[in-house]
This record gives sequence, C-alpha cells and structure tokens, in this order.
Amino acid sequence: MEEVAWATTACMVVTVILTLIGVWKMLNRLWLRPKKLEMLLRKQGLRGSPYRFLVGDIKEMLKMGKEAQSKPMTLSDDIVPRVVSFIHQKINKHGKNTFIWFGPTPRVIITDPELVKDVFFGYHDYRKVSINPLVSKLIATGLLSHEGEKWLKHRRIINPAFNLAKLKVMLPAIFKSCYDMISKWEDMLSSDGSCEMDVWPSLQNLASDVIAQTAFGSNYEDGRRIFQLQKEQAELTMKIIMKIFIPGWRFLPTSTRRRMKEIDTEIVALLKAMINKRENALKEGEATKNDLLGQLLESNRTEIQKHGNNKNMGMTLQDVIEECKLFYFAGSESTSALLVWTMVLMSRYLDWQERAREEVLQVFGKQKPDFDGLSHLKIVTMILHEVLRLYPPGTVLTRTVHEDRKLGDLTLPAGVQVSLPIVLVHHDSKLWGDDANEFNPARFSEGISKVTNGKVSFFPFGWGPRICIGQNFAMVEAKMALSIILQHFSFELSPAYAHAPSVVRTLQPQYGAQLILRKL
Repeated sequence: MEEVAWATTACMVVTVILTLIGVWKMLNRLWLRPKKLEMLLRKQGLRGSPYRFLVGDIKEMLKMGKEAQSKPMTLSDDIVPRVVSFIHQKINKHGKNTFIWFGPTPRVIITDPELVKDVFFGYHDYRKVSINPLVSKLIATGLLSHEGEKWLKHRRIINPAFNLAKLKVMLPAIFKSCYDMISKWEDMLSSDGSCEMDVWPSLQNLASDVIAQTAFGSNYEDGRRIFQLQKEQAELTMKIIMKIFIPGWRFLPTSTRRRMKEIDTEIVALLKAMINKRENALKEGEATKNDLLGQLLESNRTEIQKHGNNKNMGMTLQDVIEECKLFYFAGSESTSALLVWTMVLMSRYLDWQERAREEVLQVFGKQKPDFDGLSHLKIVTMILHEVLRLYPPGTVLTRTVHEDRKLGDLTLPAGVQVSLPIVLVHHDSKLWGDDANEFNPARFSEGISKVTNGKVSFFPFGWGPRICIGQNFAMVEAKMALSIILQHFSFELSPAYAHAPSVVRTLQPQYGAQLILRKL
C-alpha cells in the first residue's frame, strides 16, 4: 500500500511540475517575452500600441479592415488607406518608426528603401514567416517557404524550367488559353458588337487555364481540378489564418480543417499519379514534355545524375508535389490580379489604352503575337509596370528575425518580425513624386532602374536573391493576354463598376470589374 501511495504521490508531483513548466512557458511566450521585446523596441525610439495579451492589434486590424471594405471607395488610385488601413493609421499617428502587434509578435514597419534592400539581401537573417505547420502543409511548402540549403537546391533545380528559352516553347499554350477566352467574349456580344460584363472571373479562369496548360500539358484537365481545389483550400485558409497564434488551436478538429485535409488528399493523389506516369515515361526513354512538370522532372533527374545518382541531391516525390502546388499561387493569383487592374486602369485612361493598341497593331497587326515581338512592346511594358506599382498583387511582405540583427540604426532582437509594406512604398510621394497616387506609365519610359534611381522602391515580385522565380512567366503571359485583348476589343468602365481594391490572398476587385467591351 505504501508503494502505491508513494507512486501516486510521485505521479502527482510530476504532473504538477509539468503543469507549472507548461504554464511558465505559455506565460513567457504570451506575456513576458512580448513585453521584453516591446521594451527593447521603445528604447530605440520606435513607437506603437502597448501589447495586449494574446491578441495584440489583431482585433483593431480586423475592425479597421472590415470598416474599410464595408463600401466602395472613390475612383482613385490612392488605395493605401483602404488596403493597408491599420498600417497607414499607425504611420500617420507614430511616424515611420513604428511597430504593430500580430498576436504576441511585434512587427517593425520598414519603408526606407535602403533598409528594404538590407532585408532582401540578408535573406539568411530575415526569413520567411512560418505559419502553423498544419496549415502550411495543407497549402504548399515549396520554394516559397524553404530556407538555407534546401532553398538553394530547389532554386537550382527549378530555375531551368523558367528560363526564357523554355518560356518561348510554352507560348503556344498561353496563346491558346488567351484565344479561348476571347472567343467566349465574342460569343457574348450583342448585335451592335458590344457587351457589358464582369471580366474578373474570366481573367481568373484564364490564368488558371494557362498554368494548367503550361504546367501539365496534355493532363491540363487534371491540372484544372487541382487548381479548383487549391482555390478552395486558399479560401478556407483565409478563414482560419488569424487564429494560428491561439494556444491549442492546431489540435481542434474543426470542420474547416477536416475539409482542408480532404482537399489535400485529393490534390496529392492527382499529382502523384501524374508525376509517376511522367517518371515512368522518362525511364522508358520518352522525350521530356515541354511543360513545367516535364522540365522540373528532367532538371531533377539531371541534378541527381550529376552527383553520381545520389537521390539525396535531388527532390523527393513529396518535394515535387509541393512545387506543383505552388504553381497555382505563383502563376494564377498574381497574373490574374495584374491583368484585371490593367484592364480597369486602361478603361479609365483611354489615351493609354489607345497608345498600347497602336503599339500592338504596329508590332503584330492582327497576327498571332510571337515571343520576340512581345519583348519589344515598350508602351505595354510601361503600363504593366505602373499597374504593378499602384496595384501590386502582394501588398505586404513579412520576415522573421531569428537572431539579434543590426538594421540601419536599429538593433532588432530575435523574435521580432519586419514588415515591408509594398503598396505603401510604391505610393510614397517622397520616392515617386507628387503624382505618386496617379496613373502615369511614362515614369517607366527609361526603365525601372532609372525611375527608382537604383533604390529598392519598386518590388512587386520581391527583390534580391529570392526574387520571384516566375516573374518572367507572369510578364510574358500578361503581355500576350493584353496584346490579344487589344487586337480584338476596346473597353471602358461600366457605370456599374464599384472601385473596391481588397486583399484576398492578392489584391483583387471586391465587387468584380464590370466593363463595356466593344468588338473592333
């Protein structure tokens, strides 16, 4: 009996000790550590709200965001107060030396181009923000989220699939998807050759179809299904992303998380079947397909053979699956956002639409656009750059400081995050002049480096060593789509259009993009 009593007492003591350790760790993570970081930041002259237990500024962020999106804005390109309303308010209140709280984590706002440059070049020190592993696993954990040696290996293997020669081979598939969209628009025309429509769904479908065609070739129908599932996955993620810092949340078997797992299972099954079929074909000596998946598998095989058939030097099946899942985000979301804002702005500024059309007709006439011609579209390129400046697909980039680091005059302690508000830097009148909030493609007439004076003040695709690997792909697709649209239609804003830029993964039109199209 004494032995049983002793064992029971020992278990109770161990339980109490473990409970106290757990409570201490939670208290440290959710209160003591944030307060220490706050003190270190304030000592350096940074200002921000006092830390609120657990939630930080989340409630205020959500409230301001909801209020900003409760109604359309005036027809203006000064979108900063709407799309980054909380950051905009804090900078107006505290100045540019400010920080905000994302849950128990402080985020220092960085808008100085020199400091932005240091963050991009110091990518080993300023790493991608890790989200709940259960969430990231269900979306994608490819090149975008890797660090260190794994990132270097994946970048080296994937790079060949995105070089200009490979993009040139993919151009017919891009053209086919664009022409299919144009044909559907022509079928909607009334007897006078015009129609009023929301072009946003069409451009989303176009971007998804282009990626399905260029990524999976003859298997693009499976690709379409994958991207439909990925879209649903992303929408579910947006519903839960704000809860990731709540202790124990990851263990709750919610209906949303169950659905996300079901989606992931179906996506992985489709991709596994597709990849295994391609790998078997390569083993049997069949030629490499000219799509992204084929190029990726070929590059991976070359990397393994170069190191004596050491499979550790290549990507695993799971790695390839994750990179395929990323094709959706890299190739669909950003390009569709770029195209829709380009059409909206060219509908408002008809003189620039006409100048772009004259250039396209001068280079291609009514013929199919070719790769060399696309590279000579100066006015179209200027317009796209200006759209990316005013309406960047991604509005904010965030990085985590893993070790104490010096950034300019600041000493950033480990655990702090830095926030790079792309849209705010792109609209800064001190960097872009008094017309910073106005559509003026002419500012890019002599190229990006000339207008930025070599500063990192224009980074819609990121910057530095980790710049988006698919930026050339996105620009080629956008130029092709815009060229074909300009060859066939003129377009203007419909009276039904409501201007409401909104961040839903990327910067999108909250109420769609209602335009009036007229057949040329």
